[in-house]
Amino acid sequence: MGIEDFLSSGNPRLDQQLKFTAEIDKMTEVYRRTMLISGVRNENDAEHSWHIAVMALLFKEYCVEEPDVERAIKMLVVHDLIEIYAGDTFAYDVKGNESKAEREAAAADKLYSQLPPEQGAELRALWEEFDAMETTDAKYAACLDRTQPLLHNTLTEGHTWRNGGAVRAQVEERAHIVKEFMPEVYNWIMINLDRGVEKGWLKE
Repeated sequence: MGIEDFLSSGNPRLDQQLKFTAEIDKMTEVYRRTMLISGVRNENDAEHSWHIAVMALLFKEYCVEEPDVERAIKMLVVHDLIEIYAGDTFAYDVKGNESKAEREAAAADKLYSQLPPEQGAELRALWEEFDAMETTDAKYAACLDRTQPLLHNTLTEGHTWRNGGAVRAQVEERAHIVKEFMPEVYNWIMINLDRGVEKGWLKE
């Protein structure tokens, strides 16, 4: 059972695309620190990517500049694919984040080379644009990527914050892009950080 059972289509390009599609199924096995709102377990990368892609359809009206939602969704569904090989680096893991860029670049080399060259280059460029957070579309995507786990924390009694020993200043720093690009959403974040500190879920 597995990729060894793959039958060739007779078209090398189609075979590459089908095998890549099978490879990224591994995202379902990469677990994040974020707890599902139901509390039954932590979410995986595939669930996270789906969730923020749907969010991209909903929140455009709160942006200070109008993003291309379709491009943002593309970024959101590919930005964590490299974690198949690099693993998920916890946002508040200072040591883990020291080697994150190097590990993820190596993972990108390995992953995107499995596609036909122009498709691999396109997806890698979207991943790099997302990480840089400089374009309007990337800023929108990054805001959603940071807002979704925060929403989960507000509905799971600060599960990830408490387990990771997160400090309010760290959460605010990660949300700085939201403050800049989606200020009304950031106001909601601040209200929830106040409550998180008050409840003891988040360190002041």
